[in-house]
Amino acid sequence: MTRFAFLAPVVIAALALGTGAVAQSRSQAQANVAPAPQEQAAPSPSQPPSSAQGQTPPASAATAAPAGNPETGRKLFASDGCYQCHGYEAQGSSATGPRLGPRPISFAAFSRYVRQPTGQMPPYTSRIVPDSDLAHIYAFLRALPEPPAVQSIPLLK
Repeated sequence: MTRFAFLAPVVIAALALGTGAVAQSRSQAQANVAPAPQEQAAPSPSQPPSSAQGQTPPASAATAAPAGNPETGRKLFASDGCYQCHGYEAQGSSATGPRLGPRPISFAAFSRYVRQPTGQMPPYTSRIVPDSDLAHIYAFLRALPEPPAVQSIPLLK
C-alpha cells in the first residue's frame, strides 16, 4: 500500500478532471490561443513614441497580480501538493520540478502554466485550485526571502 502512496495526488487529480474535463480544457485551450501579434513599423524620427500618444505599455496592466495572503498561500502550497515537486520553500529540484520563488514569473504566466502546463506537471483547473487560491499561492511565492549572497556564506569562501 505505501509503495504507491506517491501516486495519490496524481490519481486524485485525474479523477477530479475526468476525461470530459480534459477534452473540454483542450478545446478551450485551442479556442483561447491568441493570434500572433502583428509587427508594428518603427516610428520615424518625426513621430513621437507610442507612449506619448496616450497608449499604455501592454505589460503594465497584464503583470498586476491579485492580492493574496502569503500565509494562506503557504498552507495551500502544501495542501494542494505543490511541495511534492517544488519543495516546501518552492526551491525546486532538477529531478522533480523547477524553482518557483523567490522571484516568480508574472502572475499571468504563472496562472496560464498552472492551468495549461506544457511539461510533466498535471493541469490544475479552477475547480481544483480556484483563482483566489492561486492568488494566495502566488503571494506566498513573492513573499519568499532572497537567498543570501554567495560572498556571505563562510563555507563557500
